[in-house]
Amino acid sequence: MSIMHQVALCPLNSNSRSDNSTKTELRPYQTKAVDDFERTTARKMLLVCPTGGGKTIIACELIKHAVTRYQRVLFLAHRREIINQTSDKLTGNGVAHGIIMAAIEPRPMAPVQVASIDTLRVRALSSGSMPLANLVIVDEAHHARARTYTRIIEAYPDATVLGLTATPCRGDGRGLGNIFEVMIECPQVPELIELGFLVGTKCYAPVDPDLKGVRTQSGDYVLDQLADRMNTEELVGDIVTHWIRYGEHRRTVAFACDVAHSVHIRNEFVRAGIRAEHLDGNTPIPERAAILARLASGETEVVSNCMVLTEGWDMPEVGCCVLARPTKQMGLYRQMIGRVLRPAPGKSHAIILDHSGAVFRHGLPEDRVEWTLDVDRRAQSLTHDLRKRGVTRQLRECPSCHVLMLAPPCSCCGWQPQRRAQSVEFTDGELGLVIGRKANAPEYTAEDRQRWHGMLAHIANERDYKPGWVAHQYKSKFGTYPPQWGLPKPITPTQEVRSWVRSRQIAYAKSQQGLA
Repeated sequence: MSIMHQVALCPLNSNSRSDNSTKTELRPYQTKAVDDFERTTARKMLLVCPTGGGKTIIACELIKHAVTRYQRVLFLAHRREIINQTSDKLTGNGVAHGIIMAAIEPRPMAPVQVASIDTLRVRALSSGSMPLANLVIVDEAHHARARTYTRIIEAYPDATVLGLTATPCRGDGRGLGNIFEVMIECPQVPELIELGFLVGTKCYAPVDPDLKGVRTQSGDYVLDQLADRMNTEELVGDIVTHWIRYGEHRRTVAFACDVAHSVHIRNEFVRAGIRAEHLDGNTPIPERAAILARLASGETEVVSNCMVLTEGWDMPEVGCCVLARPTKQMGLYRQMIGRVLRPAPGKSHAIILDHSGAVFRHGLPEDRVEWTLDVDRRAQSLTHDLRKRGVTRQLRECPSCHVLMLAPPCSCCGWQPQRRAQSVEFTDGELGLVIGRKANAPEYTAEDRQRWHGMLAHIANERDYKPGWVAHQYKSKFGTYPPQWGLPKPITPTQEVRSWVRSRQIAYAKSQQGLA
């Protein structure tokens, strides 16, 4: 039987989410990507857009355009979640389509088919009865060099082929120019953060594991050796300890080396009284859906997994990522951290807890990457390469809040180094009583300190400073942090307080000039 009699019309499968089926307005850069595609004369194009940037929305718009020209479209994906999400978006845009996937009622006449790579391989590729297509769209196209993908692409010599990916490189970082001819790039992560379409990060790297002696194969660590090195009581215990300290009890996804490692991480969280679950490639689909539903609702706090949630999984409410799987692959690293960069109500930033050394190897999520199609070149973060060579400031831990930073003041808590107190008459711009040739700072009552705290909070509100700035200014003034970290009720500052703040800023600026 021809594959054309084994396809299905979209929204009848039980995994479709009708609540997501709403028409989406394109963002300006998405409109530009559509225009760039339609102006390009090449037959094989690669669209690069960061995770959360809306690759599927761009694809749906291109599919709509193709259908209006009476063309047939084949959309290829390797994950059930991607197929369902694509189906939802097509439905929301009024595009009739079929799904080629197990357990779906066939409807072969739809002009658009959303196909599982594995199902298409089993049903059609071996028999040569592939569905008709003028446009073939390959999702997660960094896999396109795999034999199954290349055989399907080769089955459409006259079709236009569009690859979609956030990480356009092979495992070893080299380009995909042996498949695609032209690369269309959307804005990168820092631009999408600035535009409000992604959130920034706070990165903590409490553990940089010793991986000396772990062999490399096919551009990454050998998994069984890697798991043996990472799956220890000490390292897994550190994951839980640091999540409690820095994770803010956010909904969290953890990436492990293998199944045993993931189960161990789950068990340690549970032992600490944290609601955690594990899933892997053998977790039945209904059970996987139930686990992720509990994470979405907040019933589960942490889901640990082994190479399941790296691609094709969207849950903006998840705000913390635990990297427990070291990797030499920049693409895999960016796929993992990309899971938590989508914005959600009340989510001003994402938290990355890096127990793998990946941030030091590959750079911050906000770093730009120079992608390439050249098969003899590797994708690289020029900014991070300069750090590693010592040309620019290297990543270091903030002494106060322990987040990774490049240079003070810390963007998260406002910490900045303070000069040592000198044995002189003037301290912090104030005249103190001189006893024994040393100045003594004036004494302040609890009410004085409270008033200063409120006035510093007023200045922070004026200048849109973070609460950490207030805390560190308070400590600079009184030698201790305030009794409460959050901002107190603002009080209109006196000229004395404004002058003191200005004097601190001038002193800091002069100190930086001295270091230059």
